[in-house]
Amino acid sequence: MPNDTYESVTVEIKHHIATVTMRATGKAPRMGPAYWREFPQVFAQLDADDTVRVVLLRGEGAHFSTGLDLGAMAGELAPLLLEPSLVTARRKLYDTIVQMQAAADAVAACRKPVIAAIAGHCLGGGVDLATACDVRICSTDATFSVREVRLAIVADVGTLARLPMIVGQGLAREWCLTGDDIDAETALRAGLVSRLSASPEALFASAQSMAERIAKNPPLTVQGIKHVLNDRSEREARESLRHVALYNAAFLPSEDLREALSAWMEKREPNFEGR
Repeated sequence: MPNDTYESVTVEIKHHIATVTMRATGKAPRMGPAYWREFPQVFAQLDADDTVRVVLLRGEGAHFSTGLDLGAMAGELAPLLLEPSLVTARRKLYDTIVQMQAAADAVAACRKPVIAAIAGHCLGGGVDLATACDVRICSTDATFSVREVRLAIVADVGTLARLPMIVGQGLAREWCLTGDDIDAETALRAGLVSRLSASPEALFASAQSMAERIAKNPPLTVQGIKHVLNDRSEREARESLRHVALYNAAFLPSEDLREALSAWMEKREPNFEGR
């Protein structure tokens, strides 16, 4: 898997550890067309590669991911979101949501355990991706936010399916309904991450050390542990993901969504009317 194969990530495999680094576009990794297209391919290849025993996932530069690249995705999504009366548009919106869900699903489905090393921003789609990983650790500068609510979107790529199973219904509902920023200490107390490092450098060293310890264990046993732990949680996640795809295909297009997109482009606060 040479690094120049993919536009959205680099992949380095060494000593049974695959390090997947999401490429930064601008100041941080953002999820544009290449991400949604390539991530399922990347993790399918890692899943099939018997030399890989564990995957370490990180962002390039100072941040893990700032989520959906609205600018890059506008051309593809706008016609689906702004034509609510057309059945064909709603059907295509459903298919697009399912296709986008496949990115985080591929991480959860990969037989090899995946460690997310989270520095800086982990926002929106970044939370979708992080919650699909087996282990999440972060540095003290990490900030988490389920930002979709601020854009008049019901998060539909994995957070609503998996976050409640990690931090519990109470905190998951609070975070998803408010869109608040969650700092690293709060994430640790909630169980969203299992350990905290004083700096990004210490974080990546800790993630590498953990990956090495996992890679030394018998690989079939490690994969068996993930398989059994995923059995119930991923069955429930699949049902939730199907439900939210249907819900958003029916109800996502709205005047509030138009207002959110306009406010984002005009760099102003949105004024939502509930229509």
